[in-house]
Amino acid sequence: MAPRGGQTGSMQPELSAGEWAVLGAVAEGPTHGFAVAQLLSPDGELGRIWTLPRPVVYQVVKKLLERDLIRARRTEASPKGPARTVLGISPAGRAALRRWLAEPVDHVRDVRSLLLLKLALLDRAGADPAHLLESQGERVRAQLDALAQARDEATGFDRVILEWRLAGSRATLDFLSVVAV
Repeated sequence: MAPRGGQTGSMQPELSAGEWAVLGAVAEGPTHGFAVAQLLSPDGELGRIWTLPRPVVYQVVKKLLERDLIRARRTEASPKGPARTVLGISPAGRAALRRWLAEPVDHVRDVRSLLLLKLALLDRAGADPAHLLESQGERVRAQLDALAQARDEATGFDRVILEWRLAGSRATLDFLSVVAV
């Protein structure tokens, strides 16, 4: 079974995009679930790309703790409500996140969500996205060639679908060339 989150053929943990988003948020430095939930709320910085309701963030935190991708560092008092558990990324979580952030997404349809999430996390970490953008361009160009060949052999509605996919792939390449500058 291929890992979720738009990746195949790697030894990545099987995480959803939302789980990667939470892991990436925790990787930014010591934090707690409420702060991560704010970041992933619809008006949060990462929520503009990927939104998770607060209860789901806490479920993801629990899962990432169980898988030793993040660790509870300490508990601190909160001015509002119960004490907060301060979270940090584990070495295994950091290594997995680093690999995931370097891998291009498999499908053009995942550019809007997964690739933008990766680019946002890289930007927030002050990391250079050049390698990811180059790899993504190579992957899309390879898919573009295969789509063009399939389109040339297709008829009827199959040809319409392939034209749509070609247009999306070309637009993705245009996008990648603009953000790579």
